[in-house]
Amino acid sequence: MTISQIMNKMIAFSEGNIHDIDHFIRVWTYAKTIAELEQLDSETQYILEVAAITHDIACPFCREKYGNTDGKHQEAEGMPIVEAFLNDAGMSAHQMERIKYLVGHHHTLSGIDGIDYQILVEADYIVNASENGYDRKNIENFLNRIVKTSTGKQLIKSIFLL
Repeated sequence: MTISQIMNKMIAFSEGNIHDIDHFIRVWTYAKTIAELEQLDSETQYILEVAAITHDIACPFCREKYGNTDGKHQEAEGMPIVEAFLNDAGMSAHQMERIKYLVGHHHTLSGIDGIDYQILVEADYIVNASENGYDRKNIENFLNRIVKTSTGKQLIKSIFLL
């Protein structure tokens, strides 16, 4: 499937939840922007974009099962849900495993093991900081301790720290 087809399928999966749809579209936009400016290869870019679109796929299930969308619940529940969601997408085993891994770790800030993972964390943080009104100290801490890409650093400074 193309990115647009996956996006369309994820919008339908979200059943009109505007917050969820807006969130993953914004994460995808930042992830795509960072990845292109960091010059990722096309395979890694595709994996990252699919992971960005589907990273919160477990949120509806978590709301029903746990009454919240805690990051650890999302990570635990997201891997099998995203695998079922993408089972007809025509992906290689490598692509599927990496996307599942990224969905299953996108709230884990230690042990980041790849540029796709790094960018997903950075993009999701930018959107979460905007949606939740993170304070300057939180943003500066994230910028200094977690952000590794030059584009992510530039975006965070431009958006939050001017």
